[in-house]
Amino acid sequence: MSVKHGLLALLERGPMYGYQLRAAFDSATGGTWPLNIGQVYTTLSRLERDDLVAALPENDGQRPYKITAHGRAELKRWFATPVLHVDRPRDEVAIKLALALTTPGVDITAVVTTQRTATTQTLQEYTRLKTEPGDLPWRLVLDAMIFQAEAELRWLDHCEASLVRHEPAPVADPADIEVPR
Repeated sequence: MSVKHGLLALLERGPMYGYQLRAAFDSATGGTWPLNIGQVYTTLSRLERDDLVAALPENDGQRPYKITAHGRAELKRWFATPVLHVDRPRDEVAIKLALALTTPGVDITAVVTTQRTATTQTLQEYTRLKTEPGDLPWRLVLDAMIFQAEAELRWLDHCEASLVRHEPAPVADPADIEVPR
């Protein structure tokens, strides 16, 4: 998800200023994607430049923004467009394991085990969070995080099995080989 589209979706609820947008974004995503306030205001400036939002008169030292007709059209287009796998961020764990395989002196099994432990702990924490009250948007985000953690654990199992299948056969020490007489 882009910050741009997230802010447009929030402004569709009604005018807000930067700190309100940051708090609403944090609430909607359950704090899984923290925004800094500078990022919010930089994005608002670009949205205003592109006529997707308009600044309203300042109120008590805060400048609220509202979505424009252009912004609504862009938001509608975004909601109607699927997220493609090529649009998703790189998977740091996959890249780390691929590099660990080819980096001398790295114990790939230890890297997999360390990641599995961390992912299992994360999954346990997410599962614990499901027992706490929350609104539907947060529950959906939490479910997505649980499914992603479960998928990562399955993938790590697959990586470990692939490593075992592709281990080179141990080389015998010539001194241990019996020669028939």
